[in-house]
Amino acid sequence: MDFLLIAQIILAIALISILVLQAGSSGVFGGSTSIYHTKRGMEKTLFQMTIVLTSLFVITCLLNLIL
Repeated sequence: MDFLLIAQIILAIALISILVLQAGSSGVFGGSTSIYHTKRGMEKTLFQMTIVLTSLFVITCLLNLIL
């Protein structure tokens, strides 16, 4: 049980960090939200990391709920 709580805390901190990086770097990467564009480079990597971390966080939450 303690392992899941520690994993949730670590994943939450990592997810918050990635989201802050995404929000802060929007100006660096061209930042207009009204125009559709293809994600490339660091922006694509941050987006993929956000999906992975969110999935892992949800899985650990569900495991914590079940166990």
